Amino acid sequence: MSAHQPLTLFFKDIDKGSLPQAGGKGANLGEMTQAGFPVPNGFAVTVAAYDLFLERSEISKKINDILKDTDVNKSDELQKASVEIGKIVTRSEIPEEIIKNVRVSYKKLSGPFRKALVAVRSSATAEDLPGASFAGQQATFLNISGDANLLTAIRECWASLFTARAIFYRVQNKIDHTKVKISVIIQKMVLSEVSGVMF
Repeated sequence: MSAHQPLTLFFKDIDKGSLPQAGGKGANLGEMTQAGFPVPNGFAVTVAAYDLFLERSEISKKINDILKDTDVNKSDELQKASVEIGKIVTRSEIPEEIIKNVRVSYKKLSGPFRKALVAVRSSATAEDLPGASFAGQQATFLNISGDANLLTAIRECWASLFTARAIFYRVQNKIDHTKVKISVIIQKMVLSEVSGVMF
């Protein structure tokens, strides 16, 4: 991992060219922010942070070994692999520089004397490929507040890259597990009267 790659990026600094750093969701939110749409403010915990986490915790080989030995067509094997990998990811230490960057960005997002309620959303780098859609496969957590809860939710988002469904889908579509990376989007919650999805 290159030392100068940012570990967090605010939406104003993200655009469609940021997909390798911020994932599909992050790139789209950045594009909309740059275009002047009223997007609730937020930032991405970048793919560089995820890579640094994997590197420092030295868990990549463990994860790859589990995946290599798993027959995804046997549901009990698949489920067991997913649970094992989930435990490895959620119990591994987050490097101090990631924690520091997340805290600083969260404080900036929250404003003085506040701990903003945020949505913590997964943003994979391969969310939509020709002939394959990853939409809805990774985790989202709503109404998260405070540094400790935020860091727990980030770790859970990283782990969600290895749900049984996500592992199976990648194998079925011949997508290399190591090629799919994940960014985590931290975005201010909005107290809305109505909500929906627009295509």
